[in-house]
Amino acid sequence: MMKNKNITLNLILPVKFLVIFLPLLLLISCGGQRKTARFASESAKNVRVSADKAVQQSAPTFLSTESQIDSSLEIPSNTEEYNLINYNPFKVVKNNPLSTFSIDVDTASYSNLRRFITQGQLPPKDAVRIEELINYFTYDYPQPKANNSFSITTEISDSPWNKQHQLVHIGIQGKDIVTENLPPSNLVFLLDVSGSMNNANKLPLIKSAFQLLVGELTEKDTVSIVVYAGAAGVVLPPTNGNEKDKILTAINNLEAGGSTAGGEGIKLAYDLAKRFYQSSGNNRVILATDGDFNVGVSSDAELVRMIENYRDEGIFLTVLGFGTGNFKDAKMEQLANKGNGNYAYIDNLLEAKKVLVTEMGGTLLTIAKDVKIQVEFNPAKVQAYRLIGYENRLLRSQDFNDDTKDAGELGAGHSVTALYEVIPVGVESNVNLPEVDELRYQDNQVDEAAYNSDELMLVKLRYKEPKGTTSELIKQPVVDKGVSLNDASNNFKFAAAVAEYGMILRDSEYKGDASFSKVLKLANESKGLDLEGYRSEFINMVESSQKLMEKK
Repeated sequence: MMKNKNITLNLILPVKFLVIFLPLLLLISCGGQRKTARFASESAKNVRVSADKAVQQSAPTFLSTESQIDSSLEIPSNTEEYNLINYNPFKVVKNNPLSTFSIDVDTASYSNLRRFITQGQLPPKDAVRIEELINYFTYDYPQPKANNSFSITTEISDSPWNKQHQLVHIGIQGKDIVTENLPPSNLVFLLDVSGSMNNANKLPLIKSAFQLLVGELTEKDTVSIVVYAGAAGVVLPPTNGNEKDKILTAINNLEAGGSTAGGEGIKLAYDLAKRFYQSSGNNRVILATDGDFNVGVSSDAELVRMIENYRDEGIFLTVLGFGTGNFKDAKMEQLANKGNGNYAYIDNLLEAKKVLVTEMGGTLLTIAKDVKIQVEFNPAKVQAYRLIGYENRLLRSQDFNDDTKDAGELGAGHSVTALYEVIPVGVESNVNLPEVDELRYQDNQVDEAAYNSDELMLVKLRYKEPKGTTSELIKQPVVDKGVSLNDASNNFKFAAAVAEYGMILRDSEYKGDASFSKVLKLANESKGLDLEGYRSEFINMVESSQKLMEKK
């Protein structure tokens, strides 16, 4: 500090001395900032801080970061990557009676979209995955009965954006497991500490987020920490979950720097998880990164093959995305899908609490894997249909019965919602439906029983136990009870509002007369109790989106 003072008092020195000492001042200043960031969370040590208290202590600092982030640390150009989404078209039932897809419990698209809106800009169209927007929210579905892993809820009413059409709501609810009854966990935190993570919304937020998770660990759990930058290494060997001081110290001491050997880090993390594998527990790697892998095993194909191999050995993957500018959404979604895991985007500490504390059971514990849905439509009742969202989760009809085909996973207490827009038989729709010539060598006739049935469709679900190899089958017919949109449930209305919002953002060709005002009306009508405030936040986000759209 004396050297700094002397330099300050001698500003009248010749320019050549300033040239010598000015870089030194900058280095000292930067070092102080790094030290401050490194030990900002020291108060969390030596005590078991509850998640609520941690959020209360940390959230104000994060929520004000827009004014505090050093612009010199921002990525100079936007290199974010999203996969192209080809919107699901309408399909004619007589030619395509089956619709098959894998479930998706990822929520990253919603929180990433929120990040864009908060920053005052509309998201890229391909960043909007409607199924993830819908599945961000919880719905009032009944718990499974007896020893069943799932309950299935269905509802049919009018489409809010096209009065000629109907909307079919399918809700799947996984059984809840009390946190105290969760099996032991063998967790490996795989944390990206490369130079690209040196922003306030990256490594500092990662450290705060994982402090919340540490607060939830018990003596049954084992935690290891692997980091990667120019090279990968173990900074915390397997440690009992009740040694919180030791775990927090390892997290707090992390600093960012270097290139990104992501592939090498993933391999090291999986190897560590395999060495300490718990046959009766949850074995999982939790990857926190911006997805920008640029050194080592970095091709998507190589990473996917590596993750699939470990997945088959019972080690699953959770991917948590952080940051802006160079965010690689496409890569992280793919890795989570292939790793029998889930993918979330953490844009603030409250989202970290939602993913790692409130929904910890579903995030960390898989109750069913390779969960597939197949819907058979009754051609006597339905003329055409389209699945809303799930474009990157579509399966072939024959994949439904093929137990070797990978599909999505469902965690404890998680729910999955899917919407179909259907055109009833006899309706002259304003949508242009695809035409197929009549077959020459066979007739495509409808069974007489279809005309006599009141069933609109049959929903079938296949799943495996987390360590099983043979799937179980559940079937449930769906009947149109003639419920108007005004009389539909809050579940139906709110999911429809979210879907309509997503179609507006994507400028879907099927959005009909969708509008922000209609979205807000439906959402406000169906907000319900909303204890966590997520639905209220959605309403605020729609209002902000409307203002941004008006400025275009």
